[in-house]
Amino acid sequence: MESEYRRLADVIRNQAAAHPKSRYLVAIAGIPGSGKTTTAEAVVRQLNHSSTSRTALLSMDGFHLSRAALNQLPDPKEAYVRRGAPWTFDVSRFVAFVGRLRAWADETPLADAYSGKWSSEEVIYAPTFDHEVKDPVEDGIAITPDVSILIIEGNYLLLDDPGWRELAELVDYRVFVDTDPLEARCRLAERHLRAGIEKTLEDGYRRVDSNDFLNGVSIREKLLPPDMVVKNVNGA
Repeated sequence: MESEYRRLADVIRNQAAAHPKSRYLVAIAGIPGSGKTTTAEAVVRQLNHSSTSRTALLSMDGFHLSRAALNQLPDPKEAYVRRGAPWTFDVSRFVAFVGRLRAWADETPLADAYSGKWSSEEVIYAPTFDHEVKDPVEDGIAITPDVSILIIEGNYLLLDDPGWRELAELVDYRVFVDTDPLEARCRLAERHLRAGIEKTLEDGYRRVDSNDFLNGVSIREKLLPPDMVVKNVNGA
């Protein structure tokens, strides 16, 4: 996959350089188990290694509904089983936040003629997700003014569903990490077993089939056209 990471990083770098604004927003989406997070992290490393400008990464996981919010839904038990499905996220808040990032990206940062540093000191804070406490953490990540490329990763960034479909129009470039759904299913079941979430591989598959696999099917069926497709074939 390293060659794919380099190829994607090169494309993003060139697209950002040709962009009329000084900040560039990229969405990297994929089904659960596709390797989208690994891809996004690898591309950020590539871009930061080979450029003087700074690239940052934002996951949509911080916009999960909290457990307290899940408890208020009509069927909390089902909500916990399906946690990670589109309706278990605070989509309106997430879209509003990406809209704020769009406005931030469209601004032209003013550089000090002598120091070359950004004169704007605005820092945008975003929530993250703590997998130990299984809840979002407010202000878990800081997006600083020196960021010129922001990569947003998540399952539903290219989902053609009410609420979600607005996201694709708020970014400059859209990437879909594609993998075979059955291969992704195997990866997820094995991941649940390694993490101790399930005691047997059979239980791992049962967990995947009750949630993540269903979400993956929906993502592929309702996929908005990406600008680039990255094939993940080895589970990286």
